[in-house]
Amino acid sequence: MQKIEIQAQPRTVIGRATKQLRKQEILPAVLYGNNFKSLNLQVPTKQFQKAYVMAGESTLVYVKVGDESYPAIIQDVAINPASNAPLHVDFYKVRLDEKIKAKIPLVFAGDAPAVKSFQGILVKNIHELEVEGFPQDLPHEFTIDLSILDVIGKQIMVKDIVIDSKLKLMAQPDEIVILVQAPISEEELKKQLETATAGTEDVEVIAKEKKEGEEGEAGETATPATAGAKKEEKK
Repeated sequence: MQKIEIQAQPRTVIGRATKQLRKQEILPAVLYGNNFKSLNLQVPTKQFQKAYVMAGESTLVYVKVGDESYPAIIQDVAINPASNAPLHVDFYKVRLDEKIKAKIPLVFAGDAPAVKSFQGILVKNIHELEVEGFPQDLPHEFTIDLSILDVIGKQIMVKDIVIDSKLKLMAQPDEIVILVQAPISEEELKKQLETATAGTEDVEVIAKEKKEGEEGEAGETATPATAGAKKEEKK
């Protein structure tokens, strides 16, 4: 696997002033990790974009700051929705002797004969798989060959995906990744959509009733748990 390096420099500009960095095609960044004091960094935007295409958010990269080189995973990238340009990047420093969990994207390659010959419908249930392994062993993606889907009802399950023996799959082996479903008529499709809409309305009614008559304990509202990896404050 090719070693991916990103040259970074310490960053003193913070807050709204980072807008000026982006105009110079410099991307604000932060490097953090467990038992590691976070570093405010800046990296050339074009260099980062090239590395991001190669690494995604699962492949190991090396963030070079002066004479130091830190092994890291691209943890999160903030994107400008208007221009699709990166606004900020988080690097999570890892240890090469400690296993981590990461979600690897699935890439579906080729054509399913059952779709072409029998007008079947491809149903993709999973778009990424979580694995556990050492950072240097994590792949960029898993490729799924669709050419084996030659009849209606054929499916590919998690256990059918060949992965490196150094990795451990966290998903259930019998979980369906993708299958070919029989074609449905317009009437059946309309009926399914109506059923789905009715279910949504029921959920909305329940939510409304709870909002009007039921408060959480001590009036508190539950919020999603923060990811375990992001324990340190980022600036």
